[in-house]
Amino acid sequence: MNYASIATIRGVLGPKLILWMVLAPALADMPASDWPAFGRDAGGSQFSPLARIDRSNVDRLTVAWQQRSGDVREGHGFAGTSLPVTPIFTNNTLYYCTPLNRVFALDGATGEEKWVFDPDAPQPYTGEPLLDEPLMHVYCRGVAYWSDTNAADAVNESATPCARRIFKGDSRGHLYAIDADTGLACRDFGAGAGHPGYASHTDYENYGDGFLIINSPPGVVGDLVIVGSVVQDTIPNSKNGIVRAFDVRSGKLQWEFNPIPKRLRDRVGGGNVWSTISIDPERGLVFLPTTSLSTDYYGAFRHGDSPMTDATVAVDAQTGRVRWYRQLIRDDLFDYDLPGHPLLVTIDKNDASLDVAIQQTKLGELFVFERDTGEPVYPIGSMPAPASDIPGEVSAPMQPTSPGIDRFARRTLAADDLFGLTPWDRNACRDILEHSRYDGIYTPASAQGSIVFPSIRGGGNWGGVAFDPERNLLIARADNLATRVKLFEPEPGEAPVASLDYSNRVQPVAGTPYWTQVQPFVSPLGIPCTSPPWGELTAIDMGTGKTRWRVPVGQARRWGITVPESLEWGSPLVGGPMVTAGGLVFMAAGLDHHIRAFDVDTGERLWKHELPAPGMAVPMTYEIDGRQYVVIAAGGNSLAETKNGDAIVAFALEEDQAQPTTADEQSKSRTKSAN
Repeated sequence: MNYASIATIRGVLGPKLILWMVLAPALADMPASDWPAFGRDAGGSQFSPLARIDRSNVDRLTVAWQQRSGDVREGHGFAGTSLPVTPIFTNNTLYYCTPLNRVFALDGATGEEKWVFDPDAPQPYTGEPLLDEPLMHVYCRGVAYWSDTNAADAVNESATPCARRIFKGDSRGHLYAIDADTGLACRDFGAGAGHPGYASHTDYENYGDGFLIINSPPGVVGDLVIVGSVVQDTIPNSKNGIVRAFDVRSGKLQWEFNPIPKRLRDRVGGGNVWSTISIDPERGLVFLPTTSLSTDYYGAFRHGDSPMTDATVAVDAQTGRVRWYRQLIRDDLFDYDLPGHPLLVTIDKNDASLDVAIQQTKLGELFVFERDTGEPVYPIGSMPAPASDIPGEVSAPMQPTSPGIDRFARRTLAADDLFGLTPWDRNACRDILEHSRYDGIYTPASAQGSIVFPSIRGGGNWGGVAFDPERNLLIARADNLATRVKLFEPEPGEAPVASLDYSNRVQPVAGTPYWTQVQPFVSPLGIPCTSPPWGELTAIDMGTGKTRWRVPVGQARRWGITVPESLEWGSPLVGGPMVTAGGLVFMAAGLDHHIRAFDVDTGERLWKHELPAPGMAVPMTYEIDGRQYVVIAAGGNSLAETKNGDAIVAFALEEDQAQPTTADEQSKSRTKSAN
């Protein structure tokens, strides 16, 4: 059913039944074997019901296959490539994107290539590339999938061109529709705008200046594909962070949501949704984790309330109209944008099952909302925050906090707690702290230089939380690092320093007298000044809000040396966990070249395996013909100065060690063996 026909029959059938008819395709039960979206389900739980691999046999996992795209560039910072992608799996096919803008479809059992889509290459229909000039490389977190339920009734669905579509964004704000069966561009998508094969943010008013990039997977609900963007939030009047919904067939714009009030749009930008989106098809809600107004650390020009930035915003899937919102960071001067989708899950609390949205923050806090109304399930309080000392800048005197549920990241520093490999570099860390402004969390940037802890990377970040519905347990990964941010007026003739990445740069703030200097809080040896563990995994009981267990994760690397895991220092982490019904948490994410499996009940590490490069992504799992696979992208992250790579690695039990699929079958099998 198309959206244009809804109004004509709304009065006859009623809005709730209409909503059901429009969104029913997304409500169909997905096969347990599949992983068709970034977090598997539309709500992004990062949980799989597969249990063939469990605590009794996970130590027998071996590499089943490995595929390399060839899409890798050496270099650190923005010069090199990163591979943070989480593949999706459906139709017995694994789909993923690369940093060089290609999409691969692989046989899920063997890793063999089925097709490759490249918008920069000549297209079969025209012999010309889709684009006028090549794209710059940009990391891609994933693709999205849609299936035409009308075509699904046909005898041979795959015979209908583009009846199943893969959606992928690029570095120019374009959104491609690709035939999931052939890898060819769907030329009906965007044809009305004059560019068959893709829709684009650039066809519409985005206000402001700077770049606009799509590097996270869109959301799909009914016959809509919904996409956010990355904008250049280091300049005052960056583009607005407009979220747009396009018709999945034609690419025609259906609605747009701009989080920035009209009175501010001509002088500030940002508020964008750069990370992943979650969807509740039954309620017809799309959940958007928005970011801060531009710029990240200087806000004297953006006076005026902007309540839907740094907020969890629930919008109507059909219209984009706001149903409810909750701002979680006020007057953000810390780059504490909301880093990932709220998990849409059902928790048990006070002997009741509650449908909730769980929002993580870079501060390591969890805010839990009733999904229909946004009312807090755990109480929200407020705390005083330090005042800015930059002329003309007004910071929020109070900030929201979630006191009823344990935090999963540290957020206080003291000189006596600082770390060093030697007394010399530990004292150097203390000296940096002593000569910086640090008034606890929410310390704004200053001319003196301020310590921001947790760092601008978090705390929490994208893909960093997963939920086990069988145990009512939230699994969260955290970094325990700090950043030093300084606002200063440069000397005459001073030149910017080449930017290594967003957490290590010196650059002017256009239209102001200030430059920003952003650096990790490390010793002269390059070692974090914060005490280890630098990376942790935490399990929180969602019925009580209390921590069940907490363990260090990963091994730090420096000067080519990997710290022994027995020291429990952990590692800075990029990526997040996956949970399975086999009682396992899978996660890589560290600077070391390993993926690990943990016991979900205790946090005990049960297995680890070396990878060709760090797996700085979120793992996923699927099943084909009774064999379960666990997959991780092992390509490192140039922004974290790791080895760069291009590998997709799949693990499975050896064929002769296949176990029953479900938890019930496993129990029966063990009973039979015992007898």
